Amino acid sequence: MNTANSESSQKKILTIPNLLSLFRLCLIPVMIWLYCVKRDSLGTTLVLLLSGATDVADGLIARRFHMVSDFGKAFDPVADKLTQISMLVCLITRFPYMLIPLLCLTVKEIASASLHLLVIRKTGVVPAAVWHGKATTVLLYATMILHLVWGQIPAPLSYCLIAVCTAMILLSGVLYTLRSCRALREAARTKETPAP
Repeated sequence: MNTANSESSQKKILTIPNLLSLFRLCLIPVMIWLYCVKRDSLGTTLVLLLSGATDVADGLIARRFHMVSDFGKAFDPVADKLTQISMLVCLITRFPYMLIPLLCLTVKEIASASLHLLVIRKTGVVPAAVWHGKATTVLLYATMILHLVWGQIPAPLSYCLIAVCTAMILLSGVLYTLRSCRALREAARTKETPAP
């Protein structure tokens, strides 16, 4: 793919991966209704699994068919985090300690989003997700699904899973902050370096 086509594809909004991210957003009210109104843990689990499957699919499609876009890099994490936060809010009704990862995730995402916007403004580059962000997502989904399908999960196991998720969220937040700070320092250094 030549440079012109690559730049054009990065600016596209209406792509299959982005539509899948939109579909994930549409699944959120369905998930909340199933868990909080219908009390259907199995149905909620299936919707959450479908949401996770579309998350994996949109990344594979974007890379395989050259549909990676700047909008998608920003929109995909928003759909993911809103799904995770919504599910954690639902689970708090039965597992109060879910409030801890919920608060940590919310603070982390607000701080990361603010720094990412600043990096985009200073560098023009949309930061991509990295391993610790993906690891956090996997741990969160595993913890949420286990609490959904195992309503009587032993308290020690529940607390252990919540603690591991919280630790990973905090670690990811620190690493994203360090990455953003490095990008901002490099941008400032580049700006100060006179052109030859």
